[in-house]
Amino acid sequence: MAGIKEEKKIYLIGIYCRLSKDDGTENESASIATQKSILTDYVKKQGWHLAKTYVDDGYSGTNFQRPSFQNMIKDIENGLINCVVTKFYPVWGGITLTADYIWKSFSQKIMCGI
Repeated sequence: MAGIKEEKKIYLIGIYCRLSKDDGTENESASIATQKSILTDYVKKQGWHLAKTYVDDGYSGTNFQRPSFQNMIKDIENGLINCVVTKFYPVWGGITLTADYIWKSFSQKIMCGI
């Protein structure tokens, strides 16, 4: 519409990576490194600001008691991130309840979820 300036949304991205079983390496698993690489590249290509990366390597997705997941929730509550990017749905927890919990709890604070 002429004369109306559209406000550009600023995305403060949090990347979330999770793998429930260690792939045999002493450090971060190869799958986690791959997830981080893919997601970081995606965020850069979109022109978004990567605020923080959250990694829960070796944690089950069947509950929310994962250190980085809890830190991510706190950062959403505090406005440090407003968009969470993850490689695929099971990373959230493999259960619909996780995505439902995030959306119902933080839909006013998160601008997007990919």
